[in-house]
Amino acid sequence: MKKMIIASTSTVHGSGYLEYLKEELNTFFSQIESILFVPYARPGGISYDEYTSIAKKGFESLEKEVVGIHSFKDPVQAVNKANGIFVGGGNTFLLVTELYKNKLITPLRENISKGLPYLGTSAGANITGVSMQTTNDMPIIYPPSFKTLEAVPFNINPHYLDPIPGSKHKGETRETRIKEFHEFNTVPVVGLREGSWLSVTGDEITLKGNLEARIFEAGKKPFELATNSKVIL
Repeated sequence: MKKMIIASTSTVHGSGYLEYLKEELNTFFSQIESILFVPYARPGGISYDEYTSIAKKGFESLEKEVVGIHSFKDPVQAVNKANGIFVGGGNTFLLVTELYKNKLITPLRENISKGLPYLGTSAGANITGVSMQTTNDMPIIYPPSFKTLEAVPFNINPHYLDPIPGSKHKGETRETRIKEFHEFNTVPVVGLREGSWLSVTGDEITLKGNLEARIFEAGKKPFELATNSKVIL
């Protein structure tokens, strides 16, 4: 049975790394002492070690050990033996490229389906969907495929932003970008606002956090999903 936290971000304004999720994570990882961290997305180009140190500090107050997957000779075996996993944010193109390079897409998909507790933030949330095609990131590298873990039957758009009334910005809004996606794809998209996350238990998916999510389906008008509601797409 799947056990997942799919979060829009690791850090909300005015709080520390993973701080807004601490209560949820304390319950989610209550039976787990060691968490396998995947630092492949490398936000800002930091090293794997630097990123793993950030993740370790985020879990210090929960008294959890965090070990970077890059410290293992065999990353596939590391995933297969993991008791819990955390895939951090950064650049989704880079993350997906490294997952394919290290042959981790299938092991991750299979272990998640068997109940491996999975936490993904930002880029780590992006890859839980059918594809990474609704990411906000720049294509700094070309992955072998846009297909990702397919752990949920829709795509994620983390850090979803609403249009700002009176803004002088003339570029496309997030809603416009997602509509462009739906000109060529029928996969639904969940726009997760900052500080929101999806809690997955088996086939049941629930929106958590203080904000609504924006739901997009091809050929339909977008709508708002209230917090604590089930996601049925």
